[in-house]
Amino acid sequence: MDQSVALTDTGERIRFTLESIRQWLHISSEIKLVICDGSGFDFTEILTKEFPQAMHAQQIECLFFMNDQAMVAKYGRGYGEGEIMNYALTNSQKLRQVDWFCKCTGKLWVDNFFDCLAEWNGRFLCQAHFAGVFSLKKTSFEYVDTRFYIANKEHYEKYFSQLHLQVGGHFHCSIEDVFKKTIIENNLTCSLFKTFPLVRGVGGASGKYYKGNFIRRNKDRLRLKLVQNDSRFSRWFNLG
Repeated sequence: MDQSVALTDTGERIRFTLESIRQWLHISSEIKLVICDGSGFDFTEILTKEFPQAMHAQQIECLFFMNDQAMVAKYGRGYGEGEIMNYALTNSQKLRQVDWFCKCTGKLWVDNFFDCLAEWNGRFLCQAHFAGVFSLKKTSFEYVDTRFYIANKEHYEKYFSQLHLQVGGHFHCSIEDVFKKTIIENNLTCSLFKTFPLVRGVGGASGKYYKGNFIRRNKDRLRLKLVQNDSRFSRWFNLG
């Protein structure tokens, strides 16, 4: 387990993971889910008890392995996140059968998932954070939000699958930093959602519960619209 995260209680982690799966099945009764755990925990028995119909229909695939604990302790959750993604892409039967996938950090879900999915460009879509939008400071592209994104498998493997190896270092880069750097340096235009993804649930790194405050969400939508209308940043958004 990554000790840099706030949510370390096993019971709480399981409870919030079950909550997110329940929400995803509510969003779509036909959705296919791959649960990949990097702490060696097999969710199969618990999910069979909690979601017997979905498990019987083979909607949910459970994978588990042990992250490299020494490397995660040294470089943080971003390293573990990259390992989990690569393990899932290598070992998941469901992912072998598709050309693209949606990634969402465990314990989270996206209320407006189908609005985000409607934007799919065949390559890669994610959300990013911009600072200084509502202030006198110069607006800046700060980092990519890796909690939720949609990716073509070949595109992901080419540009993002090894980025966890770049986290940490002298400048203490996070996985969010190196995703942003890769998008800019490779001129991966149209990689940012036009729609603001409404992410809910509990963030394992922060332990924060994203409840979807009405005022906050409208502020986020306004921030996104202002940045999209800024000629310095518009090319990064999927505005076509």
